[in-house]
Amino acid sequence: MTISFSLNGKPVTAELDPRLSLMDYLREIGLYSVKHGCDHGECGSCTVLLDGIAVNSCLIMLHAVDGRTVETLEGLMNYGEITPLQQSFIDHGAIQCGYCTPAQVLTAEALLRGNPEPSEAQVRDAMSGVLCRCTGYFKPVEAVLGFGNKEGDQR
Repeated sequence: MTISFSLNGKPVTAELDPRLSLMDYLREIGLYSVKHGCDHGECGSCTVLLDGIAVNSCLIMLHAVDGRTVETLEGLMNYGEITPLQQSFIDHGAIQCGYCTPAQVLTAEALLRGNPEPSEAQVRDAMSGVLCRCTGYFKPVEAVLGFGNKEGDQR
């Protein structure tokens, strides 16, 4: 079976292996921002945006993305430039080991698209699906709140 979907703004056609998760497929094609963590949807390190919603790609079978839109961290970058949100993570020291950082940035991106000025509680709730052992969540939350909806910020 062949499926077609949009990946980081480009059309993709893939031959379907019924045992293949979206995470496995993305890593097979070299999108390594999608981390392999628990394989059970518990850690969030494999987060991608599926139709703009942050999801654990290890729980999504490849056939489920037929006709849909998938975004990874690589897709947020504009001609190799980091986004203002990524810069906010850097500026606030929210990147330590970096393993969960792509998932945190994508989760924050999804939140900010729907709510450009979230409260701290909303940010913490959104980020709760991505486990982080290094930062204690303070700095990533600070990065999202610090980014906010400043004039001139573009996603």
